Amino acid sequence: MAEKPDPGTVSLTDLRREIDRIDESMHGLLMERGEIIDRLISVKQTQETGSAFRPAREAEMMRRLVERHKGILPLDTAESIWRVIISTFTFVQAPFSVHADLSAGEAHIRDSARFHFGFTVPFIAHMGAASVVEAVSESKGDLGLVPAFAVAGAGAWWSALEFDSAPKIIARLPFVDRADHPAAIPVFVVSRVAPDAMVREVAMWSVRVAGWSAKAARAVAAVAEVIAVPDNAFDGAALLVSIPHGGELAAVNDALVKAGATVRATALVGSHATRYRVAAKRSLERS
Repeated sequence: MAEKPDPGTVSLTDLRREIDRIDESMHGLLMERGEIIDRLISVKQTQETGSAFRPAREAEMMRRLVERHKGILPLDTAESIWRVIISTFTFVQAPFSVHADLSAGEAHIRDSARFHFGFTVPFIAHMGAASVVEAVSESKGDLGLVPAFAVAGAGAWWSALEFDSAPKIIARLPFVDRADHPAAIPVFVVSRVAPDAMVREVAMWSVRVAGWSAKAARAVAAVAEVIAVPDNAFDGAALLVSIPHGGELAAVNDALVKAGATVRATALVGSHATRYRVAAKRSLERS
């Protein structure tokens, strides 16, 4: 890398000329990326079907971005630029829409959708997670954004993902998790993607139990992240359980049984990448 010139010998005109040069280079690289994507489209037309979204690759790209980032440019800006680049070129490969459940707060969900997918990708609003899942199920490669936490009245929307032919939870956003994230609301992405594109780090299970109680809730929360809603069919609860890499569904079942609950049924409904956390001092940890 060339040494920085003495500030006293550099004029504003020189600096602005350097900025123009960099801007032109960046634009040129984006157009070059577009040319490669055009070639990629030709290859994928004969090898792949369905959504062009690749959660495993995107999660890794965002991790590498964070690891190499430095300087005065805010990480938020770099992340948002890369998200728009990735999502727009994905859209170019295979057009898709983003269906979003606004029941947890319209502003927050719209911010998340625009931060992660930009303005080129069409945004379709829904009021309720079940409506989002239905729309994605009827599409070829659309994505659905659903709050990754319990929302009053939402019901067990994930039960519609239990069938082999149904879409699955394929990602949890944001990929980069930090307290001051501009699109911090946690959302699950639901879609159909190629099996080899899935991230297998955090397994998502639909678990139906009878005998649900405060004791059972505390027991299962000690071994996994859980969203629980009443399940009238079993006079119990329907659970969406996130089991991290290295964890076992058996540990969840054992905890429930020891707390007096009965496990009626289980089904794998997706998986996603481990959250990549950025602490205040920019140290990184995965959890």
